[in-house]
Amino acid sequence: MSELGKVGAWLLADVFSAADNARIARKLESWGYRTLWIPEAFGCNPMVQAAWILSQTERLTLATGIANIYARDPLATVNALHGLNEMSGGRFLLGLGVSHAPLVEGMRGQAYKASLAAMRDYLERMQATQYAGVAPPARPRTVLGALGPKMLELSASHADGAHPYNVTPEHTARAREILGPGKLLLPEQIVLRQTDPAQARATARGFLAGYLRFPNYTQNFLRLGFTEDDLAGGGSDRLVDSIVCWGDEAQFRARIQAHLDAGADQVAIQILPRQGRVLAAEDLALFKTLAPATRS
Repeated sequence: MSELGKVGAWLLADVFSAADNARIARKLESWGYRTLWIPEAFGCNPMVQAAWILSQTERLTLATGIANIYARDPLATVNALHGLNEMSGGRFLLGLGVSHAPLVEGMRGQAYKASLAAMRDYLERMQATQYAGVAPPARPRTVLGALGPKMLELSASHADGAHPYNVTPEHTARAREILGPGKLLLPEQIVLRQTDPAQARATARGFLAGYLRFPNYTQNFLRLGFTEDDLAGGGSDRLVDSIVCWGDEAQFRARIQAHLDAGADQVAIQILPRQGRVLAAEDLALFKTLAPATRS
């Protein structure tokens, strides 16, 4: 687990060109990061993106946060998982998730199945698949984008751990209790360098607005003790402040440490741009500030 590092970087790679992603990844590597997480959204195929970034770095592990099980069948995923690990010397970590019904049915034209059953079936089909290519140096690892207790239990029984997204340190503590020892717990934490409360919360609400449309997230917020009132109007101050850590370096480090103290093996930090969707140079500089090499 230690080779992944206590602090990872989470990057919306789709908004950058291939050249920029390679440049950013090399900078992250030089700053001491051992893991870079990228999503599967509406841009470049994450397996293609992973192959490119792995080819441009030497030590960085590339992790998907997450690859959508509706985007490729289990055989294709097994082939990518083993192939990318063999090509990179074992530097690819597969994060899998069930996505959301509106995206699967509306955009992909597929039937969205019960999440737990769909993921269990997918993982069991992966495990039954015989990979015929050259074997990677070690057994590849898979984690699940798990939020609820049942998916976390599946992360323990059928995978190597979990990569929860949009969660709090309280969720991390619950997740560790469910996963037990020896399983990877790698939560994402979004940070925003903004000390003005009104501006910070306005930016954070813009980020959270899309996620509040999806039951996977709203149900998890309710499990964490938030109320329907907290979910209304773009999210209460309490919800916004719990999910988006805004402020200065001291507050970011405290939140990261809270996750680690709660049982996280790594905290993957995602930087929220202060304006727009693309990280500006001053936003990216926060990765250097919070880099493992510079942490006390």
